[in-house]
Amino acid sequence: MTERTAKGVFWGGTLSSLALFLALTVDTHGQFAALTRADKLDDTVVAGKRVFERYNCNDCHTILGFGGYYAPDLTRAYTRLGADAIRRRLAQPEVAFRDSYRKMPNQHLSPAEIESLVAYLEWVAGIDNHDWPPQDSEARWKRSTERLLAAAALSPAAALVQQEGCLSCHALGDRGERQGPRLERVGARRSAAWIGEYLGDPQRLAPGSEMPGYQHLSAAQRQMIGEFIVALAARGGER
Repeated sequence: MTERTAKGVFWGGTLSSLALFLALTVDTHGQFAALTRADKLDDTVVAGKRVFERYNCNDCHTILGFGGYYAPDLTRAYTRLGADAIRRRLAQPEVAFRDSYRKMPNQHLSPAEIESLVAYLEWVAGIDNHDWPPQDSEARWKRSTERLLAAAALSPAAALVQQEGCLSCHALGDRGERQGPRLERVGARRSAAWIGEYLGDPQRLAPGSEMPGYQHLSAAQRQMIGEFIVALAARGGER
């Protein structure tokens, strides 16, 4: 290879790489507004971010890859828990985490601060960050969940979950609503026996809960639902 050819390869490769880098940079910046939902960034969301910083929530929680790892990642907290569950945890953490090995300090937030934090977490959860973090991946549960729900005709517990309208408040895989916590997450934290008892009398085990009681179901039926929900958590890691 001649010196002239070598220089041509060097400059050609360098300049083409630089041009590609600049093009990708411009394209990325052009997508920021859509990916971050900038149009939803209102005063309430901004106030929530300030509350988040004022109480040093990042000391324990990670959000968008920044913060501590003692407590759960909050990037998809709104997706995982829903607005009402977040409000309960912020207002009365000593009640919400009474039976959990995790504990959260009560910051005695005002109702306005709580609402702004909920708005902020909702905004963060809507950012398109390519399904990160993986533990809250929308696709993570899909395969096992679809198999379980498809077997409702053969599974009395799955049939009960559908019959009682559990998915009108709770998310399961890529189905359902997000007013309450995801069923997979409930199964990861609680035993089948606890879930069965909770369904019979939510107020006894979680005072202030907005969950309706299912006293019309037999103890055996409630236990079956508990076992079904725990099974979701056990199968959640399947790919």
